[in-house]
Amino acid sequence: MRFRIRPVETSFYDLFTEMANHLVLGADLLAQMLDAGTDKTAIGEQMREAEHQADETTHRIIRRVNSTFVTPFDREDIYRLASSLDDVMDYMEETVDLVGLYELGDLPPDFAPQVEVLQRATQLTADSMPRLRTMKDLDEYWIEINRLENQGDRSYRRIVADLFNGSYKSLEVMKRKDVTDSLEHAIDALESVANTIEQIAVKES
Repeated sequence: MRFRIRPVETSFYDLFTEMANHLVLGADLLAQMLDAGTDKTAIGEQMREAEHQADETTHRIIRRVNSTFVTPFDREDIYRLASSLDDVMDYMEETVDLVGLYELGDLPPDFAPQVEVLQRATQLTADSMPRLRTMKDLDEYWIEINRLENQGDRSYRRIVADLFNGSYKSLEVMKRKDVTDSLEHAIDALESVANTIEQIAVKES
Protein backbone atom coordinates (compact mmCIF):
# COMPACT_ATOMS: atom_id res chain seq x y z
CA MET A 1 0.00 0.00 0.00
CA ARG A 2 1.44 3.39 -1.01
CA PHE A 3 1.36 6.14 1.61
CA ARG A 4 0.68 9.69 0.54
CA ILE A 5 2.36 12.51 2.40
CA ARG A 6 0.19 15.56 2.78
CA PRO A 7 1.71 18.67 1.20
CA VAL A 8 2.91 21.48 3.43
CA GLU A 9 0.42 24.33 3.68
CA THR A 10 2.12 27.34 2.05
CA SER A 11 -0.54 30.01 2.53
CA PHE A 12 1.14 31.00 5.80
CA TYR A 13 3.81 32.83 3.84
CA ASP A 14 1.19 34.99 2.12
CA LEU A 15 -0.56 35.68 5.42
CA PHE A 16 2.65 36.76 7.12
CA THR A 17 3.43 39.05 4.19
CA GLU A 18 -0.08 40.48 4.41
CA MET A 19 0.39 41.06 8.13
CA ALA A 20 3.70 42.83 7.61
CA ASN A 21 2.12 45.11 5.01
CA HIS A 22 -0.44 46.17 7.62
CA LEU A 23 2.50 47.29 9.74
CA VAL A 24 3.92 49.38 6.90
CA LEU A 25 0.58 51.18 6.65
CA GLY A 26 0.50 51.70 10.41
CA ALA A 27 3.98 53.24 10.45
CA ASP A 28 3.06 55.53 7.55
CA LEU A 29 -0.03 56.70 9.44
CA LEU A 30 2.17 57.43 12.46
CA ALA A 31 4.40 59.55 10.23
CA GLN A 32 1.36 61.53 9.11
CA MET A 33 0.68 62.34 12.76
CA LEU A 34 3.92 64.35 12.73
CA ASP A 35 2.64 66.68 10.01
CA ALA A 36 0.95 69.86 11.19
CA GLY A 37 -2.43 70.47 9.62
CA THR A 38 -3.33 66.87 8.87
CA ASP A 39 -6.72 65.58 9.99
CA LYS A 40 -5.76 63.69 13.14
CA THR A 41 -9.29 62.38 13.64
CA ALA A 42 -9.25 60.82 10.17
CA ILE A 43 -5.79 59.36 10.77
CA GLY A 44 -7.03 57.87 14.03
CA GLU A 45 -9.94 56.23 12.23
CA GLN A 46 -7.61 54.87 9.54
CA MET A 47 -5.29 53.49 12.20
CA ARG A 48 -8.14 51.76 14.00
CA GLU A 49 -9.23 50.19 10.72
CA ALA A 50 -5.65 49.11 9.97
CA GLU A 51 -5.40 47.57 13.43
CA HIS A 52 -8.71 45.78 12.86
CA GLN A 53 -7.48 44.39 9.54
CA ALA A 54 -4.25 43.24 11.22
CA ASP A 55 -6.29 41.47 13.90
CA GLU A 56 -8.29 39.72 11.19
CA THR A 57 -5.11 38.53 9.50
CA THR A 58 -3.77 37.28 12.85
CA HIS A 59 -6.98 35.34 13.46
CA ARG A 60 -6.74 33.81 9.99
CA ILE A 61 -3.18 32.66 10.75
CA ILE A 62 -4.28 31.08 14.03
CA ARG A 63 -7.28 29.38 12.42
CA ARG A 64 -5.04 28.07 9.64
CA VAL A 65 -2.58 26.62 12.16
CA ASN A 66 -5.38 24.90 14.04
CA SER A 67 -6.80 23.35 10.88
CA THR A 68 -3.54 22.41 9.11
CA PHE A 69 -1.91 19.00 9.40
CA VAL A 70 1.53 19.91 8.06
CA THR A 71 2.76 23.45 8.77
CA PRO A 72 5.83 24.98 7.07
CA PHE A 73 7.62 25.28 10.43
CA ASP A 74 6.88 24.64 14.12
CA ARG A 75 3.41 25.63 15.24
CA GLU A 76 4.81 27.36 18.31
CA ASP A 77 6.99 29.52 16.08
CA ILE A 78 4.01 30.41 13.89
CA TYR A 79 2.03 31.45 16.96
CA ARG A 80 4.96 33.47 18.30
CA LEU A 81 5.61 35.22 14.97
CA ALA A 82 1.93 36.08 14.50
CA SER A 83 1.69 37.38 18.06
CA SER A 84 4.80 39.58 17.73
CA LEU A 85 3.57 41.08 14.46
CA ASP A 86 0.20 41.79 16.05
CA ASP A 87 1.92 43.44 19.04
CA VAL A 88 3.68 45.91 16.73
CA MET A 89 0.36 47.02 15.28
CA ASP A 90 -1.29 47.23 18.68
CA TYR A 91 1.42 49.52 20.03
CA MET A 92 1.31 51.79 16.97
CA GLU A 93 -2.47 52.06 17.28
CA GLU A 94 -2.05 52.76 21.00
CA THR A 95 0.31 55.63 20.17
CA VAL A 96 -2.18 57.31 17.87
CA ASP A 97 -4.98 56.75 20.36
CA LEU A 98 -2.98 58.31 23.20
CA VAL A 99 -2.16 61.39 21.13
CA GLY A 100 -5.89 61.90 20.65
CA LEU A 101 -6.94 61.07 24.20
CA TYR A 102 -4.28 63.34 25.68
CA GLU A 103 -5.19 66.11 23.22
CA LEU A 104 -1.59 66.55 22.15
CA GLY A 105 -2.65 67.68 18.69
CA ASP A 106 0.23 66.69 16.43
CA LEU A 107 2.61 63.92 17.40
CA PRO A 108 5.46 65.94 18.99
CA PRO A 109 8.34 66.35 16.50
CA ASP A 110 10.78 65.05 19.12
CA PHE A 111 9.34 61.61 18.39
CA ALA A 112 10.23 61.73 14.68
CA PRO A 113 13.38 59.56 15.08
CA GLN A 114 11.33 56.77 16.67
CA VAL A 115 8.75 56.95 13.89
CA GLU A 116 11.49 56.85 11.26
CA VAL A 117 12.88 53.70 12.86
CA LEU A 118 9.42 52.14 12.74
CA GLN A 119 8.96 53.06 9.09
CA ARG A 120 12.30 51.57 8.12
CA ALA A 121 11.88 48.45 10.24
CA THR A 122 8.33 47.69 9.11
CA GLN A 123 9.32 48.04 5.46
CA LEU A 124 12.30 45.74 5.96
CA THR A 125 10.01 43.23 7.65
CA ALA A 126 7.50 43.34 4.80
CA ASP A 127 10.29 42.93 2.24
CA SER A 128 11.71 39.94 4.13
CA MET A 129 8.52 37.96 4.71
CA PRO A 130 8.40 36.36 1.23
CA ARG A 131 11.88 34.93 1.90
CA LEU A 132 10.44 32.73 4.63
CA ARG A 133 9.61 30.30 1.81
CA THR A 134 13.28 29.52 1.28
CA MET A 135 14.79 30.76 4.54
CA LYS A 136 17.58 32.31 2.47
CA ASP A 137 19.11 35.79 2.59
CA LEU A 138 17.46 36.65 5.90
CA ASP A 139 20.55 37.26 8.04
CA GLU A 140 20.94 40.84 6.84
CA TYR A 141 17.33 41.45 7.86
CA TRP A 142 17.65 40.56 11.52
CA ILE A 143 21.06 42.24 11.77
CA GLU A 144 19.61 45.49 10.43
CA ILE A 145 16.53 45.26 12.66
CA ASN A 146 18.82 44.86 15.67
CA ARG A 147 20.76 47.94 14.58
CA LEU A 148 17.54 49.91 14.17
CA GLU A 149 16.32 48.77 17.58
CA ASN A 150 19.52 50.07 19.14
CA GLN A 151 19.01 53.35 17.28
CA GLY A 152 15.46 53.48 18.62
CA ASP A 153 16.74 52.90 22.16
CA ARG A 154 19.10 55.84 21.86
CA SER A 155 16.29 58.07 20.57
CA TYR A 156 14.04 56.93 23.42
CA ARG A 157 16.66 57.77 26.04
CA ARG A 158 17.22 61.23 24.55
CA ILE A 159 13.46 61.92 24.53
CA VAL A 160 13.05 60.80 28.14
CA ALA A 161 16.05 62.86 29.25
CA ASP A 162 14.58 65.91 27.53
CA LEU A 163 11.21 65.34 29.20
CA PHE A 164 12.82 65.49 32.63
CA ASN A 165 14.98 68.57 32.04
CA GLY A 166 12.46 70.88 33.71
CA SER A 167 11.01 72.41 30.56
CA TYR A 168 7.64 70.63 30.80
CA LYS A 169 4.88 70.63 33.37
CA SER A 170 4.38 67.37 35.24
CA LEU A 171 1.16 66.44 33.42
CA GLU A 172 2.77 67.09 30.03
CA VAL A 173 5.71 64.89 31.01
CA MET A 174 3.37 62.04 31.89
CA LYS A 175 1.46 62.34 28.62
CA ARG A 176 4.53 62.48 26.41
CA LYS A 177 6.22 59.69 28.36
CA ASP A 178 3.25 57.39 27.68
CA VAL A 179 3.43 58.13 23.97
CA THR A 180 7.18 57.57 23.64
CA ASP A 181 6.84 54.37 25.68
CA SER A 182 4.27 53.05 23.19
CA LEU A 183 6.59 53.84 20.29
CA GLU A 184 9.46 52.11 22.09
CA HIS A 185 7.31 49.04 22.71
CA ALA A 186 6.43 48.90 18.99
CA ILE A 187 10.13 48.98 18.07
CA ASP A 188 10.90 46.28 20.64
CA ALA A 189 8.11 44.12 19.22
CA LEU A 190 9.66 44.42 15.76
CA GLU A 191 12.92 43.15 17.20
CA SER A 192 10.96 40.19 18.63
CA VAL A 193 9.68 39.51 15.11
CA ALA A 194 13.24 39.49 13.77
CA ASN A 195 14.47 37.30 16.62
CA THR A 196 11.71 34.79 15.98
CA ILE A 197 12.53 34.67 12.28
CA GLU A 198 16.20 34.11 13.12
CA GLN A 199 15.26 31.21 15.43
CA ILE A 200 13.04 29.69 12.74
CA ALA A 201 15.80 29.99 10.13
CA VAL A 202 18.33 28.30 12.42
CA LYS A 203 15.93 25.41 13.08
CA GLU A 204 15.17 24.99 9.39
CA SER A 205 18.78 25.21 8.20
